[in-house]
Amino acid sequence: MKNYTSKTTRRSAGLAALALATAALLPATAPAQQAFPSKPVRIITPFPVGGGPDGVARLVADKLSRAWGQPVVVENRPGGNGFIAIDAFKRGAKDGHDIIVLDNVHLAAYPALFKKLPYDSAKDFDALLPLFKTYFFFTVATNSKYKTVGDLIADAKANPGKLDYGSWSVGNPVHLGSELFESATGTQMEHVIYKETTQLYTSVATGELAFALGSSATAGPLQRANKLRFLAAAAPQRVAAFPDVPTVSESGGPKGFEVIGWNAIAVPKGLPASVTEKIKRDVEKGLAEPDVLEKFKSFGYEPFPTTRPQFDEFVASETKRFTDVIRKANVSLD
Repeated sequence: MKNYTSKTTRRSAGLAALALATAALLPATAPAQQAFPSKPVRIITPFPVGGGPDGVARLVADKLSRAWGQPVVVENRPGGNGFIAIDAFKRGAKDGHDIIVLDNVHLAAYPALFKKLPYDSAKDFDALLPLFKTYFFFTVATNSKYKTVGDLIADAKANPGKLDYGSWSVGNPVHLGSELFESATGTQMEHVIYKETTQLYTSVATGELAFALGSSATAGPLQRANKLRFLAAAAPQRVAAFPDVPTVSESGGPKGFEVIGWNAIAVPKGLPASVTEKIKRDVEKGLAEPDVLEKFKSFGYEPFPTTRPQFDEFVASETKRFTDVIRKANVSLD
């Protein structure tokens, strides 16, 4: 029987076999990277529901959800010095679909406060950008004898160890800011710990405490009710929402004295640059929208725009500042 297969058919089969053989010798092509985000995103926060940091996290989640076309949910994991939230983050997705909100204590103070931490800031996180900043005020009773920070310093020097100030725990920004103040002024004062911020600032209002550092969010309600007075702002210039309140420098205190609180978005270490830049860019866009800026005013927060190198430098400087005062005061949480 004759073979009626055409020359063209035989030629095509030969070319196909050659192509298959050639492909077998070439390295496998990597699959195309999936667009981010490809599924719902979780924002883990160590802060309880209802406070200012939680409110900002939910604003950011809403903006990202609209921009990405994916659900972005806030998961509150308060307690345990923030370690509960950090543990959930460390056990979560490593591809950017789990991100976390941390504050200055987690990133800049705890490494010096704890000899052993359940996380390593340098290895576990990439702090992408700050969400906001808030400056603290020296708060005193409305009828307090202290009219300036200079008056407070003079009394503290005349009565070493007798003036008391308060905070809600060891190692929080109010406590460490007060330790910074003692260090900067060469004074010794007594730290009194309260279980709740409401109780703390009520004690200031009644004159039980000489003073306490407080933010607009925590001490503002009593200040607006005329039960507290803001003696000075621990800020480089007067706070826009309180133009009549002098800075610490203007009020007879040390020049350039600042106590600042801030929260930041962090992601797992080692994410592709395309993912980290997308998260940073879209969070920044959301934070710049008018409704967010208006909400910041009600919380007493200020925008904190910065580049990643600038933020890295800022975190490093805050870490050194906290470490120096923690070691000088011999404060430890272990």
